Amino acid sequence: MSDSWMWYLSRAAGVVTLVLFTGVVVLGTLTAGRHRPRSSSTVLIVAVHRSLALGSLIFLAIHVLTAVADSYVDISWPAVFLPFASGYSPVGVAFGTLALDVVAAIIVTSLLRHRIPERWWRTVHWGAYAMAAFAAIHALVMASSDQPMLPAISITCAVVMAAATVLRFVSVDHDARRRALVAAEEWS
Repeated sequence: MSDSWMWYLSRAAGVVTLVLFTGVVVLGTLTAGRHRPRSSSTVLIVAVHRSLALGSLIFLAIHVLTAVADSYVDISWPAVFLPFASGYSPVGVAFGTLALDVVAAIIVTSLLRHRIPERWWRTVHWGAYAMAAFAAIHALVMASSDQPMLPAISITCAVVMAAATVLRFVSVDHDARRRALVAAEEWS
């Protein structure tokens, strides 16, 4: 019996993870201070952001577990956490590893959010932009050219995350005064 089902499950879980991460990044930029909605929809957006994040972690776990367990490619447990340790597509897997490392830092600080200074949580959360880039590069490098949908999905997700990021930084900052006051209180 062929183990090719694990290969396909790993790839499918990776694609779903990328699509969910794209939603997480887009919703995260919507709730960032610059253009945060001023209505009850903010609560809904934050709830969907968190739910998509949790869902993406489930699919990420499936992606990683099946990639390591699959005998078709050589991806070991150290390669999951250490960039360039994979025997299979070391550069492509390294970008996935970097994305996973950033996700792990975001998870830890999010779980500790109420026990650590807001600045620490926010600083680590800025890493989500790097994670988005690493995940998109991982997907593009690992996408098969004989499967045109994989590169198309990867490019679409990369463009959407990049557009959300650009929007985040070019929007007028209506909350600058409020954040300055909060920051001044944190320093005193």
